[in-house]
Amino acid sequence: MLWLIRHGETSWNAEGRVQGQTDVPLSEVGHAQARAVAILLAGRNFGALYSSDLQRVTQTAQPVAAALGVAIRIEPMLRERHYGMFETMTYAEVKVRYPQEYARFRAHDPEFDFRGGEGLRAFFERAVACLSGIAARHAGQDVLIFTHGGVLDMAYRHAKRLGLASKRDFEIPNAALNRIEISGDGWNVLAWAERAHLEVAIDDLPD
Repeated sequence: MLWLIRHGETSWNAEGRVQGQTDVPLSEVGHAQARAVAILLAGRNFGALYSSDLQRVTQTAQPVAAALGVAIRIEPMLRERHYGMFETMTYAEVKVRYPQEYARFRAHDPEFDFRGGEGLRAFFERAVACLSGIAARHAGQDVLIFTHGGVLDMAYRHAKRLGLASKRDFEIPNAALNRIEISGDGWNVLAWAERAHLEVAIDDLPD
């Protein structure tokens, strides 16, 4: 089973600013969330612990890895979607500066790539292939995966057989716990957006 955790909060999350693959560190809130995840998971057994290579994710994974006494396996394929020209701006700024591109983004156009970023279909295929590969390498084991909101979005849509263009009606809070079982019968969501261990957790992602 895959235990999937979005990284802790950053100052850009709080500002509604597009991070994508820009390497932004955790805020103090994010570090507190990471420690809360470590307390939640302490004492459990996992076959492996994987993390995106961006620092907001590795910083979230580090307290957990220390509590469990396991190494972090860095996996660049767990990175967030590349948002190209949108990155570093707030969504409100993008809407005003690039209204046509913003409309294509909000319409979930599968081929829109932010002028040099990553198309939604390509991102979906990357995320699903990465998670499938990890599950196959650790069949029968619980595996911890620290990643990004976009990757979790793709995983949920795949498991629930939702279209890429459908409006998001599920939450993806920072540092929440999600569990997906991958077997010969397909993907099955066992738990989603569990956050009782957190004092605060925002979902800043566009729907």
